[in-house]
Amino acid sequence: MGAIHDGRALVGERRGCDVVVVGSGAGGAVAAAELAEDGLSVIVVEEGPHRPTESFSGDDMAMVRALYRDGGATTTLGRPPITYNEGRCVGGSTVINGAMAWRTPERVLRRWQRDEEMPGLTPEALDPWFARVERLLSVAPQDPSSIGRDQHLLRQGAQRLGWRVVDNRRAQVHCAGCNRCLFGCPTGAKQSTLVSYLPRAMAFGAEVYAGCRVDRVRFRGKRAVGVEGTVVPEGGGPAAPFTVDASAVVVACGAIHTPALLVRSGVRSPSGRIGRGLWVHPGAQVTAVFSEPVEGWKGVHQAYQVREFEDDGVIMAAVNLPPALVARSLALDGAALGRAMEDYPRMVTAGVLVEDSSSGRVRVVRGRPVPTYDVTAADAARIARAVRLQAEALFAAGAVRVHLPFGPGDRVVTGMDELRGLPDPRPRDLDLLTVHLMGTAAMGGDPGRHVCDPDGRVRDTVGLSVLDASLFPSPVGTNPMETIMALSGRGAAALAEDLGRAR
Repeated sequence: MGAIHDGRALVGERRGCDVVVVGSGAGGAVAAAELAEDGLSVIVVEEGPHRPTESFSGDDMAMVRALYRDGGATTTLGRPPITYNEGRCVGGSTVINGAMAWRTPERVLRRWQRDEEMPGLTPEALDPWFARVERLLSVAPQDPSSIGRDQHLLRQGAQRLGWRVVDNRRAQVHCAGCNRCLFGCPTGAKQSTLVSYLPRAMAFGAEVYAGCRVDRVRFRGKRAVGVEGTVVPEGGGPAAPFTVDASAVVVACGAIHTPALLVRSGVRSPSGRIGRGLWVHPGAQVTAVFSEPVEGWKGVHQAYQVREFEDDGVIMAAVNLPPALVARSLALDGAALGRAMEDYPRMVTAGVLVEDSSSGRVRVVRGRPVPTYDVTAADAARIARAVRLQAEALFAAGAVRVHLPFGPGDRVVTGMDELRGLPDPRPRDLDLLTVHLMGTAAMGGDPGRHVCDPDGRVRDTVGLSVLDASLFPSPVGTNPMETIMALSGRGAAALAEDLGRAR
């Protein structure tokens, strides 16, 4: 049985395996588990530290520093800059997400079949992989007793307007609704890969090494033969090189860091599109104040989703945030911010997800990724519409005022007439954020347009696969975790078959 090790165990000792997997999040952990179960020897290398469940505390900012890349202070370059969050720990971003588990919408799969030349990527073909993920993650709606008032208010407002509201599908077991999903689940109820797929992989013999930054994939000709990188001890200390030899390499570093690793490794795609096609689901936060106590910190994160406008690429949900993050979202300071935050017990914080119609790019500068993304005028208008719809639902639920993510300054409206009278904001005046980073090494059937084939194999290489959200040739319009996991499982099966033929 495998285990999680300090990366320093790799220093000075060259390890070998059938497959080395770079990254331990939604893509990497699933690949590791599936490959190990197929009888292959697997080593997982993770840049971040190992933070066990018992280390997760109620100190929000300490958890952000411990679990998020760069303490959560990462943004795209562009108009406007978009704050994005990535996990940097064993389990990756699954440790800090909301555990939403939704299948790829059929309309998206149809688009991929038609436009990206992947006729085999049908709902029927993916159904076994979706079903397996859902079974292993115990995906289900939330227990009603763990749902807080903020969730009920959003649902009430949407239903008063006649909008469709659905129970969220979450990867959780006996979740009590402590609302700590974004800061590491302290009970282990949320089925991040830290407590699900990685233990499964280790049960089949996989070894996991934390604190290992992979600098490049090693090649012999065009065949991937392992990785090399640097062990960076937590808390300081001298860095040291490590090398892992392997018959195949899986890259699962996410849409920002996967293209950077490919470029650092000298991969030159025939498509010329490594790093291109960055999709982000630009999102925005709406903060509503009610006349009665809400106490949004009581109850689960995101129990419902408003799906009335799903076909327009818009999803809405209540996403309670701690005081520090709410304060950061309000364009206020000093005494004005203090007065606004006195309303925190009566606040509902809600978010909109918008399916983007244009994409950005990840450039690699001195070996490091630099994501660039400009919001188009058309998408700015769609985001503004989504925000207005969200505010309308909150007013229908009884909100007395709503803070909008439109600048300059803090934009507060006190009713529908005022909301309808607002002009559309310019892209640069939007305060945007995302946790859904996709694309940059797209899969598809055309070597001239797609970095990877439909099973995640990197074209013009042998033994190198990408199995993470980088594969997406377009945004999925919903929470991407289950899509990543299903594609990773499918790609891992293809890789195992390749290795079996090579033996």
